[in-house]
Amino acid sequence: MVSVGSRGTGPVVRPPRGSGRLSRRGRRGAFGGARTRRLFVGSLMAAFGGVSAVLQFVGQLWPAAIPGPAPVTAASVLLCLAWAVVRSRPTVVVHQEFVRPRMTVTVGPGDLFDESAHLVVGFSDTFDTDVRDGVVISGTSVQGQLLERRYDGDVRRLDDELDAALGAAVPAARETRADKPYGKLDRYPVGTVAVLGSRPRLVFGVAHSRLGNDCVARSSTEELWLSLGRVWDAVYRHGQLDRVAVPLIGSGLSRLHGLDEESLLRLILLSFITHSRERIICRELRVVLRPAELERVDLTEVAAFLGVLAAADSGAAG
Repeated sequence: MVSVGSRGTGPVVRPPRGSGRLSRRGRRGAFGGARTRRLFVGSLMAAFGGVSAVLQFVGQLWPAAIPGPAPVTAASVLLCLAWAVVRSRPTVVVHQEFVRPRMTVTVGPGDLFDESAHLVVGFSDTFDTDVRDGVVISGTSVQGQLLERRYDGDVRRLDDELDAALGAAVPAARETRADKPYGKLDRYPVGTVAVLGSRPRLVFGVAHSRLGNDCVARSSTEELWLSLGRVWDAVYRHGQLDRVAVPLIGSGLSRLHGLDEESLLRLILLSFITHSRERIICRELRVVLRPAELERVDLTEVAAFLGVLAAADSGAAG
């Protein structure tokens, strides 16, 4: 099956309905990374400033209300430290519910191939699968892990499924072996989606980058946005509203240097939510982050971003 068609266009925080819910788990310590340490120091300084201002204000109006300096100092230090620790505990999971349409978006760490869901996996426009020596495809990439984890390293079986899924697609070009010494020769339009496997765990393989004849994959923000839209089209047609898990597409070797991890994440979320406003794509989307990606993404900001989008949907529904 193939989709190539175009489109028109401290504790757990429990905010009110319409804003992101943040869950914190003990996978990392309270000072698990540089971002966390910066947040701790900033929160500590802000707390000291606030406590000092309150003490000065109260001391001027009601001097007798302030006890001796020793207990005040000790209490202030403990209060500020406690506030900084609570504020700097790393957010590990963001969970957001939407009302129009009724769906859930989750962002957090995990293993994509352990997810009980349909999977989205990025490919290049040649749908290459050769991981030998890492020349064409890296064995550590999501695509390389797809071959190892879902196809037991059987390249022929994966290629047979890709050929069947792409049977209705027309290649945009064909390379010669002299120009492209390694890998496949047929090139498909960016945004082509090959639907692999069977329910309840389909794989939506999307060509979101162009693999040069030098075996270097390159993409752009526009091509990624187009590819995401085509993925949501395919999920709508084949996914039967079941849960979908997607990695941080574009963060690997596709040379999408214009966006950092957090910007890529927001682009994926915005694309999904925008297309879901036209028609419901699935009941739950889970964006699965690798540990290195998680360290470079501020999930508190992501929760706020999703909260704004959910609040806008609630307002429109009302």
